[in-house]
Amino acid sequence: MQPPGPQQPPLYAPSNGDFTFVSSAEAEDLSGSIASPDVKLNLGGGGGGGRGEFIKESTATTFLRQRGYGWLLEVEDDDPEDNKPLLEELDIDLKDIYYKIRCVLMPMPSLGFNRQVVRDNPDFWGPLAVVLFFSMVSLYGQFKVVSWIITIWIFGSLTIFLLARVLGGEVAYGQVLGVIGYSLLPLIVIAPVLLVVGSFEVVSTLIKLFGVFWAAYSAASLLVGEEFKTKKPLLIYPIFLLYIYFLSLYTGV
Repeated sequence: MQPPGPQQPPLYAPSNGDFTFVSSAEAEDLSGSIASPDVKLNLGGGGGGGRGEFIKESTATTFLRQRGYGWLLEVEDDDPEDNKPLLEELDIDLKDIYYKIRCVLMPMPSLGFNRQVVRDNPDFWGPLAVVLFFSMVSLYGQFKVVSWIITIWIFGSLTIFLLARVLGGEVAYGQVLGVIGYSLLPLIVIAPVLLVVGSFEVVSTLIKLFGVFWAAYSAASLLVGEEFKTKKPLLIYPIFLLYIYFLSLYTGV
């Protein structure tokens, strides 16, 4: 009998890095599961119609982007400023307008109103509303003068503005336009009184003069500042004549 020859080493010897030997006692504590991903494919119905639609949309998107029309596919985010209220969009402040109306109707300094806000912070919608309301009141007098009232307001304010600038006043056209418009309020106040006492000529004349002086004083006290010095009458007189003309448009005198 021949003695057994030397054993050949195995072609591959596993190392500790490739295998981990676990005892049977430790294997009992090992448990787990592998969850398969929930993959849903929506290929559409009708013979792959949905898949064809997806491919068609992708092709159109690619075509637009290649031709430089990718901006058509952009979706703009909602701007919070676009959701402002209508009054805020039109720059209408009802509280500010109400305060200015009180300043014009009560021009006495002793009442404590900051009347300079009418001049220093001019607006357009408040004076326009006053002029339009005066035009509506004038319908009781002569209907044809309604269009003239707005015209006289614009060009009369322009005349006062040019005269104030010539005399050396530091005032803007918007400020003059606002002050002249707001100062029509005294004429609106006396309008219903004239309807009642219209048959009494003397009383009616006194009320008209009072209304004109009231409006002219309210406007002149805001427009005629200390910079005019001795030239104040040169600006007060045209303002007074302007409100006489406004009253004549209403009464027809």
